[in-house]
Amino acid sequence: MGQPSEQILRDDIRFLGAILGDTIREQEGTDTFDLIENIRRLSVQYHRNADAQAGKSLAKILKGLTPDKAVSVIRGFTYFSHLANIAEDQFALRALAAEDPSTTDGSLANTFRKLKLAKTPPKKLQETLRSALISPVLTAHPTEVQRRSILDAKRAISELLARYRQDHSPAQQDEIESLLRARVAQLWQTRLIRLSKLSVEDEIENAVSYYQSTFLQEIPRLYQRIEHEAKDDWIAPIFRMGNWIGGDRDGNPNVVQETLRQTVSRHSEVVLRHYLTQVHELGSELSICESLAGCSAELRALSERSGDQNSHRQDEPYRRALIGIYARLAATLETLTGTQALRHAVEPADAYSRSEEFQQDLAIIYDSLIAHHGQALTRARLLPLIRATQVFGFHMATTDLRQNSSVHEHVVAELLRGANIESGYEHLEENSKIELLLILLDDARSLRSRHVSYTEIAEQELAIFEAAFEMNQRFGSETIRHAIISHTESVSDLLEVLLIQKECGLMAGTLNRDGFVSLIVVPLFETIEDLRYAAPIMEAFFNLPGIADLVRRSGGEQEIMLGYSDSNKDGGFFTSNWELYKASTELTELFKSLPGITLRLFHGRGGTVGRGGGPSYQAILAQPAGSVNGQLRLTEQGEIIANKYAHPTIGAKNLETLVSAVLEATLLSGKHSTVPQEFLKAAEECSALSMQAYRELVYETDGFEDYFFEATPISEIAQLNIGSRPASRKASRAIADLRAIPWGFSWGQSRVNLPGWYGFGSAVETFIKASPKKHTALLKQMFQDWPFFSTLLSNMDMVIAKANLGVARRYAELVQNRALAKSIMTSIEKEWSKTVKALETITGNKTRLTTNPALASLITHRIPYLDPLNHLQIELIRRWRDGQQDERTQIGIHLSINGIAAALRNTG
Repeated sequence: MGQPSEQILRDDIRFLGAILGDTIREQEGTDTFDLIENIRRLSVQYHRNADAQAGKSLAKILKGLTPDKAVSVIRGFTYFSHLANIAEDQFALRALAAEDPSTTDGSLANTFRKLKLAKTPPKKLQETLRSALISPVLTAHPTEVQRRSILDAKRAISELLARYRQDHSPAQQDEIESLLRARVAQLWQTRLIRLSKLSVEDEIENAVSYYQSTFLQEIPRLYQRIEHEAKDDWIAPIFRMGNWIGGDRDGNPNVVQETLRQTVSRHSEVVLRHYLTQVHELGSELSICESLAGCSAELRALSERSGDQNSHRQDEPYRRALIGIYARLAATLETLTGTQALRHAVEPADAYSRSEEFQQDLAIIYDSLIAHHGQALTRARLLPLIRATQVFGFHMATTDLRQNSSVHEHVVAELLRGANIESGYEHLEENSKIELLLILLDDARSLRSRHVSYTEIAEQELAIFEAAFEMNQRFGSETIRHAIISHTESVSDLLEVLLIQKECGLMAGTLNRDGFVSLIVVPLFETIEDLRYAAPIMEAFFNLPGIADLVRRSGGEQEIMLGYSDSNKDGGFFTSNWELYKASTELTELFKSLPGITLRLFHGRGGTVGRGGGPSYQAILAQPAGSVNGQLRLTEQGEIIANKYAHPTIGAKNLETLVSAVLEATLLSGKHSTVPQEFLKAAEECSALSMQAYRELVYETDGFEDYFFEATPISEIAQLNIGSRPASRKASRAIADLRAIPWGFSWGQSRVNLPGWYGFGSAVETFIKASPKKHTALLKQMFQDWPFFSTLLSNMDMVIAKANLGVARRYAELVQNRALAKSIMTSIEKEWSKTVKALETITGNKTRLTTNPALASLITHRIPYLDPLNHLQIELIRRWRDGQQDERTQIGIHLSINGIAAALRNTG
């Protein structure tokens, strides 16, 4: 089957756009529709031809809009963005269906073909499949701008569009179109934005919806595909899900112990209800009579224990056994979550104490079927259910704890003051802290006293760890497994979390007396300086007496998280990526000297390229040789979760891509295992030059903070109800205090995309000037032969393709200090020109996205409805800041933020 024509995509966009246009005419009037069309036409003229007259006409129309009319126009373009995204997703599904998996990058079939061609030893593959761990971790951050109601409506429209393009009679086509029109009308009459602040509970519900739509069904199928390609009947559970929502407390005062309990309970409820549904369906399917097919003695015993006395089922042992399993699951649901199952053939029985007990009962059914010619009945539902229990347990996802290192230090200081051991712990030198903490970790006595009053901060933090202990006891040891330390800057930061675990029951024994801890202490290295000290800090940590043995006794895993966001805000795009690469290399080398301990790098990637975003397959293959080694955790953030996992088929493809990339990076990295020294030296030089240019603008230019806050919608984003976290860590305008996520989000909204490219052009210009012919040839060779460098430039190419300096100049007009605006915008334009020239020089491509024409075409399709949203946003922000602070103007601004995010797709 050939790839679908792009004409199909254009037809679908026009078709949905026509339905939306009819809806707008019907509900808002022909005048509003004509106004929207006129604005769209002028925006396209302004974009394509830099048409000054079109720009003036557009500005005149926008200034004349009433707040109500502006909201209607913004809604029109925003809903068109969402509908165009639906059409793109459907086109992507058709392209997936037409692919030849054996030749498509990211497919398991192609990966195993490559492994075969490379003559990968079967033993090495088996070892990797036995020890690997791949885990996407869902997080909630203030870029997820879609309401659940909108997501549900879009999912329904997507399904109807897919049906519409299938072969149907004219009458059926008319019926489907009628349903589509109804759904678009529903969408038009549904609020896009929230009236109240998003709560952590809302974020939890949003996250679990992707398990219901995709993960619970698709991950077991993914295992089946791996086993098919590996020619292995049953591989180890290498793919698991992670979760930050409800456990990430860094800068989020809304996450407390009750939030942690709620997220664990809600995740458990969703997976248990999935099991109940699957067991019920199995009961319908396994209508096997013992008198006809027989069964094992174990299965018969299980059926006898079910409590099912219905005379019609006395010769149906599988159904009886499943009724008993259902009853125990129903009791488990009530015990763990306090909720009730929907149906009961018999009353809830004894609850399962562990998910392994449930697995054992399912195994009895499986073994009996295999022994009595029922193998064909196992593949469709029973085997995926058994696999699901292995992957999801009773907790569904491993929830991480995360807190800032300064909070952990504060808690330890309070405990030591209360125990009369040390009154000024915070002020001790690092070596003195380490010495004291090691002594305390080897002392079984508790530091806490019921006679001491601790601050609310300390009480809350200790309560979180105590809740983690309780959750692991109830839901299983994989429920909470990681304690992540934001802003890790010293060895004592790690030891403090070990001590807090000891105080809260999460450490058994002591450091040097057969002790082990329940939670992996995960340092998070975020800034450029932190990344440079990552390997020395970990080396010093493992050189401490007893630490390496403690980690080995605790499972032999050491996870280290690398932060893409703050390192980018700190040093710029190129330097951030280069320091991450170096830290990964150094850590990989360090752990070669630590036998019995597996290193796992946890990549804190966002949606934008400036925050580590971009295609996952290429990003994983671009990691330093040996750094993946079958181990990968990475964050999936904001609206990227919806883009990748809302549709089951697209979600399955993205999950498969992760596995393929990890296997290839682990088993086929020999080709790039040795990077030429001249490549490394050139990258180091370019990094220093890039960081210098970036910091000169962002941190050393007087008034830059004012420019950023006035030339982007950052202030308006902070007011939008799109996340439970504040946009800034402190109540200040300092760039250093701003969270990296709204930093990148704001530059994306204003179409500058500065975090994804700034500084690179100056670096390349200066580097080439030192030796024009030699260095130009070297950079070209690096692009051809080094995946790290080629991936970096490919992502930068995409960022620049999505930017629009013409629109950015109009945002700069919002800055009150015109001299400041002109000066900084001039610096941005100069660096832009240098960066475009650098890309052209190195890659040889004179236009953007030459090697990715499909994406180039998609971006072209979006411009007619993306640019108008920017122009409308600028006008309403100007009004708002000039004092026209009515409710409709504010709604219009927030709607435009939603629409631009939808059109750009990877903004968070």
